[in-house]
Amino acid sequence: MTKVLFVVSAADRWTLKDGEVHPSGFWGEELAMPHKIFTEAGWETTIATPGGRAPTLDRLSMSRTAGRPSKLREVAAYLQSIEAQLNSPKALDQVDPDDYDVVFYPGGHGPMEDLAVDPVSGALLTRVLAGGKPLALLCHAPAAAFAAQNPGGSWPFTGYRMTGLSNLEEKFNSFGRKAIWLLEDRLRDSGAHYVKARLPLRPFVVVDRNLYTGQNPPSSERLAERLVADVNTRTAA
Repeated sequence: MTKVLFVVSAADRWTLKDGEVHPSGFWGEELAMPHKIFTEAGWETTIATPGGRAPTLDRLSMSRTAGRPSKLREVAAYLQSIEAQLNSPKALDQVDPDDYDVVFYPGGHGPMEDLAVDPVSGALLTRVLAGGKPLALLCHAPAAAFAAQNPGGSWPFTGYRMTGLSNLEEKFNSFGRKAIWLLEDRLRDSGAHYVKARLPLRPFVVVDRNLYTGQNPPSSERLAERLVADVNTRTAA
């Protein structure tokens, strides 16, 4: 059985450049839909967070601006169905990535607050990327990559084609204009080859070697489905 590790932010806020604390957490669709797709594929799922703290759902991800009412109902129902798992995650520092076949990071602004500077997550990302197992980062989750570092101090993701929430998409939120840094800009500045869809808020997935990235919440299902297809193809070979 394929085992997938979800690494989820434990942050409940995002600190902006003027000092304002914006309530945040993980984005509902970005956790619920991949989790559902993996479970339906017969995969075993584990959720881990920094410190083993129960993650916070970003309420904005369940608002009318976040998607179609039918999709929001589906997301809410699925999150409720895995509530026990969400409330009792593993502590990230107690996780051995070698126990898993796939590692998946959902987004939301939470990763900008904690995973972007978390050395445990950074070490896990470095190890998984180098080890060749599928590693997926969705929307804001590529922010977690900034905590990764090779033994010599270089950035493991240098030169990788990857995507994540674009500057334009971030600025659709009024508070996004007050970000300390923007994900697209920082990925480029750090040495990644950042790419994005021609139009904002459209599903867009990039695969480079074992690194899978999705640009935004609408990319959640496409990213998960691509992972399932690729893993199944390799398993059958």
